[in-house]
Amino acid sequence: MPTSQKRRDFRAEPMGEKLVGSLARIGEVLGKKLEERGFDKAYVVLGQFLVLRKDADLFREWPKDSACDAFL
Repeated sequence: MPTSQKRRDFRAEPMGEKLVGSLARIGEVLGKKLEERGFDKAYVVLGQFLVLRKDADLFREWPKDSACDAFL
């Protein structure tokens, strides 16, 4: 799968305080919904991945379980 420009830009420098909308595959609408649910920074989304023990399948299901229907 080709790497998107957004992903390359994100990876070009440390995560720091980057907004959730800077993550690849997160557009304006989904970013807003995540912010409303408290996931305003990229590191908060990373934290959720770690809470789910780095299980990619659980992480993909997490938005459905947390009522973030925009991921569906």
